[in-house]
Amino acid sequence: MKIIVGLGNPGRKYEHTRHNAGFLAIDEIARGLRFDLSQTKYDALIGRGKVGGEDVLLVKPQTYMNESGRSAAAAVRYTNAGISDLIVVHDELDLPLGDVRVKVGGGHGGHNGLRSLIEHLGSAEFLRVRVGVGRPPAGRDAADYVLSPFLAGEQQEVAGSISRAAEAVRTILAHGPVKAMNAFNKK
Repeated sequence: MKIIVGLGNPGRKYEHTRHNAGFLAIDEIARGLRFDLSQTKYDALIGRGKVGGEDVLLVKPQTYMNESGRSAAAAVRYTNAGISDLIVVHDELDLPLGDVRVKVGGGHGGHNGLRSLIEHLGSAEFLRVRVGVGRPPAGRDAADYVLSPFLAGEQQEVAGSISRAAEAVRTILAHGPVKAMNAFNKK
């Protein structure tokens, strides 16, 4: 089974914020695969289905970002999936708005959702689909920036990056991480 976790914060207040890029991508993946995300389990909204004959579980933790690992670890534990079966989609300050990159492992880089995942999973060696949200303007706090909504002028670029993130996940599922990295990590 492959588990795809999108990081974000639950609730309308955070719905269209930069920190919810992972949630937005999971919603896009669910639409494309026609998975229903209405079931609640593992302190998350989940959707199940098959892709190319393989079981896939979509997960949107409802625990807030800094506790995302609790939800993701429960999904991994109860499905008997391994760390190599986990794909995490998250916002990335170190990438310009609109960029999407695929990566295996690494640190948390100050991202509280990744920090929680690493802590609860006991490993950082999961696959990541990083959705660029850009750096905050000079003098603006990074936490405030990621919890702010995308600007009206950014909407088209955001929609494109969410679509590319969903395509990166589909590429990983169909062809593996190396092919996805080759396709999405071009400069």
